Amino acid sequence: MLLLGVTAGLAATAGTAETQALPAPERPCRISDPDLDELSGLASDGRYWYAVDDGGSSIRVALLDRADCSVRDEWTSEVDPYDVEDLALARDGAVWLADTGDNRRKRSTVALHRLTGDGGSELYRLTYPDGPHDAEALLLDRDGTPYVITKEPFGVAFVYRPAGPLAAGGTVPLEGVGTLALPTTDSPDGPVRSIGTRLVTGGSVSRDGTLIAVRTYTEAYLFHAPDGDVAAALRRPPVPIRLPPEPQGEAIAWEPDGSLVTTSEGLQPVHVLPGVADLVRPRAEPPPTPSGRPGTDQPPTGEPGEGGDPLSAAPALVAAGGLAALLLFYLSRLRRR
Repeated sequence: MLLLGVTAGLAATAGTAETQALPAPERPCRISDPDLDELSGLASDGRYWYAVDDGGSSIRVALLDRADCSVRDEWTSEVDPYDVEDLALARDGAVWLADTGDNRRKRSTVALHRLTGDGGSELYRLTYPDGPHDAEALLLDRDGTPYVITKEPFGVAFVYRPAGPLAAGGTVPLEGVGTLALPTTDSPDGPVRSIGTRLVTGGSVSRDGTLIAVRTYTEAYLFHAPDGDVAAALRRPPVPIRLPPEPQGEAIAWEPDGSLVTTSEGLQPVHVLPGVADLVRPRAEPPPTPSGRPGTDQPPTGEPGEGGDPLSAAPALVAAGGLAALLLFYLSRLRRR
């Protein structure tokens, strides 16, 4: 009760989001493969849904039939990951896995795995410039550059990308390219109320690189990237939408037709939200000011540690005191690692 009371107070300080109304989602099938009980990442090529679980001692990507969720194929690697939290499908057909989970924030390196249908697997290690983070969202732009978005209990997520070319078997530093401040919402869904509605749990970039979706347990935030620049797109005001109720929703993917697909841990139904791309593409985008924020003189993003958006609610952070540690402990109990 103490935890929920304090988080509700912080929610009032940070503000709420106005979400877009959508048609009723379609539910074509339910995940039934027991090895996907902790499904954490999803991608689509229009033929299959590529799904990954965050448990196990080896890598396995299941290719699911989009009509009945049955497993039609699987891509595997004997590499033992630490905590895979998301995946993205590259334009060359390879799958990239974000081995970036770190609930206790103790990893010296995180990793990306590149997996192909012929059994090929490559490992790329990465280091944060400012110490460990827990991260559950991977965005892969149309040029193949990966972006990692962290999962922060007070809503100001950090955005990173490799500072140089990836090196298979080697370690490359990440660089901060911005922050993403998400508001608290009034959603009653998800495993954690209030602050839980601001935690980034997954992401997806459309095949043409112009649409970005970043999800929390309860909402998705949609960004337009007409030039394919992910970092620039995340500086623009997003279109928020309320997602269907899911007990622990972490997976999201763009379909080639502009629909969004989401699902949850716990062998839950798959939700398809048709026509979502139409909410983003027609929006007029005012030219950015020199500071980078359209129509204002204060940027909504910044390098980690440089302040970021006013929604970071600094006074609330001070008042909360030890809430962060308590919340992180609670969240870590939701997962096996």
